[in-house]
Amino acid sequence: DGYANNYLIPQKLAIIATESARKVLAENLKQRAFKEEKIRNEATALCEKLQSMNGLKIATKAGENGKIYGSINTIQLADAIKAQFDLDIDRKKIALKGDNIKELGSYKATVNVYKDIKAELAFDVVEE
Repeated sequence: DGYANNYLIPQKLAIIATESARKVLAENLKQRAFKEEKIRNEATALCEKLQSMNGLKIATKAGENGKIYGSINTIQLADAIKAQFDLDIDRKKIALKGDNIKELGSYKATVNVYKDIKAELAFDVVEE
């Protein structure tokens, strides 16, 4: 009792467990769960949309043997998704195997849509 009255309650780390406080807590938990479910449903829909994307191409300059001048990274990938499919994906949520792509070909990236929801995104790097 002394710890609660002298420290926890004055520091707003705890409240007295009255009937009204319990109702407020139950309502807050209910609203939080509803918002979480809504965000999760939107993330799942975006994940399905990303995985169903076909034909994502990134055009770049390349040499005769298929080597790219420079490299392709998550910035170019996010820009290509925005340009071709009108989806805003934060480049920090895109993970490439390795850091950069230095040759023409087909690749896969992982997009971290929400906490534990991830999408595999296939794309091609082609010559301009």
